[in-house]
Amino acid sequence: MKDNFSAQADDYSKYRPQYPQEMIDYIMSFVAKRDCALDVATGNGQLAAAIAPYFTTVYAIDISDKQLDNTIHKDNIIYKKQSAENTGFAPHQFDLITVAQAVHWFDFDAFYKEVFRILKKQGIIVIIGYGLFKSNKNTEAIINYFYNDVIGKYWDPERRYLEENYKTIPFPFQEVYTDKKFMNTYEWDFEQLAGYLSTWSAVQHYKKQNGKNPLDQIREDLRESWAKSDKKVTFPLLLRIGKLNN
Repeated sequence: MKDNFSAQADDYSKYRPQYPQEMIDYIMSFVAKRDCALDVATGNGQLAAAIAPYFTTVYAIDISDKQLDNTIHKDNIIYKKQSAENTGFAPHQFDLITVAQAVHWFDFDAFYKEVFRILKKQGIIVIIGYGLFKSNKNTEAIINYFYNDVIGKYWDPERRYLEENYKTIPFPFQEVYTDKKFMNTYEWDFEQLAGYLSTWSAVQHYKKQNGKNPLDQIREDLRESWAKSDKKVTFPLLLRIGKLNN
């Protein structure tokens, strides 16, 4: 599992989008028993905190100390530094395993082997994420140029799984079919927009290799476009739900 987000852990906790309650409720409708859940690659714990009200105990793991230093506190969440592919949990411990915006970084074979080991026989695995946001036409043109032409070669190859809406990830489970679509819309000021873009892994790779911030190449055009817009962004949310092939 790659760690692309320790360097901007604080920004990650401030600027990354949340998952709507409607989506959480929908996921929970498939979970029959609610004793123990696991959120893998939890980051700042935003998904762990969202599912915590439904469970007696939620474990949340990440490989980044800096991410774990920025987690959301809840009395029934236990944070641990562990990798997705090699946890220390007991066999068949979890009623629900979740991964938010991270599965594309995993060693799929090793991770799914671990899921089969620690998920209860009637448990559910949920993979969620979000794609590239939509906004006003002028802003989208600037963002698309930035995404493809400025930082395009700095994206990790795993990014393609998000571009393909997680439809092409390996998923060796009995799929719980769903045609339900979710989106999340925000009204952002310019600081929030720029802050979110700064959390992109390709931005961090560019800065590391070139010693400067690629956002500076579009900042003023983006600021001008944003000032003239309705300042709204809409994220398409991605969702895969599965259970063990019993």
